[in-house]
Amino acid sequence: MTTIPLQLGITPVRRKPFNGRSLDEVITELSEEVRELYTADQVPWVIGYSGGKDSTAVLQLVWNAIAELPAEQRTKPVHVISTDTLVENPVVAAWVTTSLDTMAKAAAEQNLPVEPHRLTPEIKDTFWVNLIGRGYPAPRPKFRWCTERLKIKPSNAFIRNVVASHGEAIMVLGIRKTESQARARAMEKHEKRRVRDRLSPNANLPNSLVYSPVEDWTNDDVWEYLMQKPNPWGYNNQDLLTMYQGASADGECPLVVDSTTPSCGSSRFGCWTCTLVEQDKSMTAMIQNDEEKEWMTPLLTLRDKLDAPFGYFEEGEEGLPPGRKLPYPRPDQPARDFRRMNGRVMTYKRRTDGAEVAIHGPYLQKYREDWLAELLEAQTWIRANGPDHIKNIELITLDELHEIRRIWVFDKHEVEDSLPRIYKKATGEDFPGGPLDEQLVMGADEMKILRELCDGDDLHYNMVRELLSVERKYRTMSRRAGLFQALESAVQKGFYEDSTDALDFAQRKNDKNKWGSDSPTPLTLDEETDIDAPA
Repeated sequence: MTTIPLQLGITPVRRKPFNGRSLDEVITELSEEVRELYTADQVPWVIGYSGGKDSTAVLQLVWNAIAELPAEQRTKPVHVISTDTLVENPVVAAWVTTSLDTMAKAAAEQNLPVEPHRLTPEIKDTFWVNLIGRGYPAPRPKFRWCTERLKIKPSNAFIRNVVASHGEAIMVLGIRKTESQARARAMEKHEKRRVRDRLSPNANLPNSLVYSPVEDWTNDDVWEYLMQKPNPWGYNNQDLLTMYQGASADGECPLVVDSTTPSCGSSRFGCWTCTLVEQDKSMTAMIQNDEEKEWMTPLLTLRDKLDAPFGYFEEGEEGLPPGRKLPYPRPDQPARDFRRMNGRVMTYKRRTDGAEVAIHGPYLQKYREDWLAELLEAQTWIRANGPDHIKNIELITLDELHEIRRIWVFDKHEVEDSLPRIYKKATGEDFPGGPLDEQLVMGADEMKILRELCDGDDLHYNMVRELLSVERKYRTMSRRAGLFQALESAVQKGFYEDSTDALDFAQRKNDKNKWGSDSPTPLTLDEETDIDAPA
């Protein structure tokens, strides 16, 4: 029973779950509905499972309902898909992985057609390959490149494969109207287009329908069900409650609804690298509430550095404002190139003072190398100092490291091939990848001499380095179509004296109307903040 605490002399009000209906009555009705829909056709089901309370409740409801069917009727596959972004909160990621393993064993023992699947993004789409490898800026609300690559594409690819094999698929989701007003409006919109009872069309995937059995439940309804009904695949729902409790700032997880004490359902788990929020409150609360989770502190520190639009102060450096803690962003050293990825210099007018400034592009080589080093150092430290169950934690996979190395050397022409050196210094071990000596234009010693000859002029050093790399690429080709265009592109990227000269050049271009307008368009403050696309 949920209560509202006494406030300002108001008498506590007893709030009944499920609008006053009994739990058994609601579950009996829903279970019958699940069985009816399941046996109505041969369209396979795909259940989205995140390991959280809502998806656990839906899977548990479907599992128990199908288990009551005769064996000859339990033939239609029920795919349980869980998308691991590879940067999930490590505690939650471990929970979900173990749960899927337990689920597979239990389904086999109980003769149920439940098939768990752990999905991951393609290597080219992972967070670290795009941020550290390509230099994409940390995600922002208007440049949210992560969600599509890390979550949507893996799950959609799986569902499309199911549709291709069977002609149709039914997605069973733990979405609820009370999660947000936007969610409620979207669900009500799709309700009007339902093709049969309780099945809504999927706006993004043709030939797939959506079934949301707990769409009218509240947070407290979900917890009431999970606490009263045992988990059928052998997991303990009390442990799930404890995990949510640990992610709440006050260390409590009451089933109370009032303006100051949110239900446990307000806890949110997600990627520990997420820069779409000001603070990772769930991970912070976990560390505060449990000494055994203090090993996650390096992750919070690195996440905050990723969120800095400029460079950040180092330990002991002068200029750090009084009272500020590290990492603290520097105001004068942008962490991103003043050029876009294609080498063009784009500008906009700053709304606050009308000044014409450059739209920054990808992260500079120094910061990408620094972040890789810190990521590997954090992984090494956690493996050495963390609890036994995370001794083999992978904050970044070897496949990602190989792809980052390829991008740095061959796409970005950073022919110093610094990744093996960074890996060795951070981990104390040799990088498990073959040498690139035969593919490099010059060795490390020669590149050091070239940098010395450029005498601190990074623009000209990078241009010469790229020219040498282009020459090396085309040297062995029998047909060298595109060589002159590649050489010209390298020169155009580096023919400026510095960023000021580049900005002045772009302004002259704007004046001559060669960028499509007489002058840059003034942007709003929000637009200025969110100019992050790396193109």
